[in-house]
Amino acid sequence: MTAIIILGIIIAIVLAVIAIYNGLVTQRNRYKNAFSQIDVQLKRRYDLIPNLVEVVKGYMKHERETLEAVIQARNSAVNASRQASGNPGDPGAMKNLNAAEGMLSGALGRLFALSESYPDLKANQNMMQLQEELSSTENRISFARQAFNDAVMAYNISREKFPNTIIAGMFNFTEAQLLESTETPEERKAPKVSF
Repeated sequence: MTAIIILGIIIAIVLAVIAIYNGLVTQRNRYKNAFSQIDVQLKRRYDLIPNLVEVVKGYMKHERETLEAVIQARNSAVNASRQASGNPGDPGAMKNLNAAEGMLSGALGRLFALSESYPDLKANQNMMQLQEELSSTENRISFARQAFNDAVMAYNISREKFPNTIIAGMFNFTEAQLLESTETPEERKAPKVSF
């Protein structure tokens, strides 16, 4: 009788470990899937940028530095995105992606600010269409980033709960890194409006 009770306890423990392990695998796959949605939108954004640069080139002949900065920032962001795609939970990869995306956003911001100085460029139909597509893509990236961060948070919480933390440690389920906003603290401040 004692052997049956001990066997029952061992079976219950094994089943609990299996359930926890499978739950952690599910959570990890959810955040990896969520990152793939970000990756799709980032690729769309990266594909739009060369078209934008081509449209702008004809108008901004004297702004070569800005155009080169956009191209360099785009290439850096593409490389960081590839690295992050390989392991979306890696803190180093996420940090590099955040930094590269911040540089790209800053370079695009400077490009759009300069484009304001060129009335013909502002009125160009291709330029307006590309700006609209980039704006739409930025919104999609924001939504995908939120879904990814939610999935990472759920995974990290599940990973840190007891007894899950024991199983996570045994099977090397490491903490996943959130993908933070690329906005600077100045950009996050609400604009002051006075009448």
